[in-house]
Amino acid sequence: QVQLVESGGGLVQAGGSLRLSCAASGHTFGAFTMVGWFRQAPGKERDFVARINWTTGTTYYADSVKGRFTISRDVAKNTVYLQMNGLKPEDTAVYYCAVSRISTISSSLYGDWGQGTQVTVSS
Repeated sequence: QVQLVESGGGLVQAGGSLRLSCAASGHTFGAFTMVGWFRQAPGKERDFVARINWTTGTTYYADSVKGRFTISRDVAKNTVYLQMNGLKPEDTAVYYCAVSRISTISSSLYGDWGQGTQVTVSS
């Protein structure tokens, strides 16, 4: 089991930027295939945001964030980042990272969820 800790959330005005971090302990991300970012707004389901293949660095994004968000990894630090630019009020949510052993965007196939970090975008 890997322990994931998200950080970097906060309050930002529309158009602003934030960088989220997902740090792993207990195991390296290399034990998994995918590291994913998801988000959940109040009263809504947890939605896929972005994922990265830990080995190849290949990325995939939800259409709603494509061109604005960038997922990356630092192998030496065992950390995955989510750079969020051009933030919109509809990006407001709790952001979570998780891992999967298969290439998927389905939240039900990810595990070892972190505690989440709140992102609030004001208009």
